[in-house]
Amino acid sequence: MTAQTGVGQAPDLLYSEAEEDLRAAVRSLLADRADAPSVIARTESDTPYDPQLWKALATGIGAAGLLVPEELGGQGATHREAAVVLEELGRSVAPAPYLTSSVVATETLLALGAQDGPAAGLLAQLAEGRKVAVLAVPFSAASAVPAAVTGSLDATLGPIADASAADVLLVPTADGLHAVATDAPGVRVEPLVPLDLTRPLATVTLTGATGSRLADAGASARAVDRGLLAGAGLLASEQLGIAEWCLTETVRHTRERHQFNRPVGSFQSLKHRMAQLWLEVVSARAAARNAADALATGSPDTPLAVAVAQAYCSKVAVHAAEECVQLHGGIGMTWEHPAHLYLKRAKADATAYGTAGRHRETVAALMELPAP
Repeated sequence: MTAQTGVGQAPDLLYSEAEEDLRAAVRSLLADRADAPSVIARTESDTPYDPQLWKALATGIGAAGLLVPEELGGQGATHREAAVVLEELGRSVAPAPYLTSSVVATETLLALGAQDGPAAGLLAQLAEGRKVAVLAVPFSAASAVPAAVTGSLDATLGPIADASAADVLLVPTADGLHAVATDAPGVRVEPLVPLDLTRPLATVTLTGATGSRLADAGASARAVDRGLLAGAGLLASEQLGIAEWCLTETVRHTRERHQFNRPVGSFQSLKHRMAQLWLEVVSARAAARNAADALATGSPDTPLAVAVAQAYCSKVAVHAAEECVQLHGGIGMTWEHPAHLYLKRAKADATAYGTAGRHRETVAALMELPAP
């Protein structure tokens, strides 16, 4: 585990040896099971998620339980390690419900502070990879959204990311947080056609559904807000992974592609574009690592760190993906080349857990600056 950072102490933006070992394990797994042809083939099927990939990631590597304390069946790691996993998932745009289940839903349950009972039991199942849970709020939501008033659950929710892969929905209502099984009576999950085919969206319709009540309204709102804050903060690491892959792949292509008997990357106009992109990616890495470290250490500046990371990393991921498509020329426009997967993921991520504009407003409010 990462040591707590003292108040006023500079954040640690470097990767530890353990984090690099985790990166190597995840990257090796994804190279074997989530290469570009496999991911494209999955997006063309009715089952975008590979159950064997998720099993290997969740239980083989133990990534699903990184945020869960050891006494509850998890690995007892921190958001820094989870951020490393998300960087690698961003680099491969692998279709896996890690962000939604192992980060947002898990963090929401952890924020309830339960050491036993239904919440603790569900956490243990998530940590072991035996179940997938998602928070039943729109993917674009940045704060708690009550779904129903009281009593039985009657609502139409969406779009919910990864609902089609979930076993359990965490439904915030006006009277608390409820855990509802997706196969329970009165629950219907209808897939939507998303921009990003590697992260499916769905509409969830609850008609008189019932579930286990995990917390009252006050605790529910705080827990959901914490889950969404962690999701936004670690989404920056996924966006970093997207940007890094796009930059690396673009540099490689422009070195190998020749025009007028010289590599196209040797033309000064392209050098400038890639140099600018490199500067943006380096800055994005600092912002993403700062957010992950703030979440891990419980820094009082966590909301500001997360808002800065999202405000910056969103646009860098989109810019890197756009440059990747454009600088690959005609091949970048084809379905067979994976560049379009990264552009779609970057565009979809840019509206997840609050837009960049909304996060800039948060930065301005926290620093008492004029609104941008």
